[in-house]
Amino acid sequence: MPATTTKTQINNVSAYITKDGSIIRELMHPSTSRVVNQSLAEAVVEPGQTTVLHMHRLTEEIYHITRGQGTLRLGGESSTVTIGDSVVIHPGTPHCITNTGTEALHILCACSPAYSHDDTELL
Repeated sequence: MPATTTKTQINNVSAYITKDGSIIRELMHPSTSRVVNQSLAEAVVEPGQTTVLHMHRLTEEIYHITRGQGTLRLGGESSTVTIGDSVVIHPGTPHCITNTGTEALHILCACSPAYSHDDTELL
C-alpha cells in the first residue's frame, strides 16, 4: 500500500546520489508518497560534471531543465539543453548529461514506472 503523503516540499526532502552520479531529491515516489505508477525528482549536476552513461530497461523519463545549461547525450546524438527545455528519454536509450555552464544544472525528472536503482544499468 502506498505511503500517505500527498504533498512534499523540496527543502524537506533529503538528497542522495544516484548510480549515474547526480544529486537527487525524490519529490514524489511510491516509497514515500501516494503516487503509484511514477516518480518526480529534482536532479542537480554541478558545473563541469558529467553523469555516468546509463540506461533504464523499463523506465521512460522526461527531463525538464529548470536552471542552468548542458549537453544531453541520447544514444549517438548530443544536443544543447537550457532552461525551459523538456526531453523524453525512451526505455533502453543510453544517456548522460554534462553541465556546461557556471552554475548548477537543475533537472526535473519524471519517471514512469517510478525510478529504481535496479532499473539503472551503467554503460
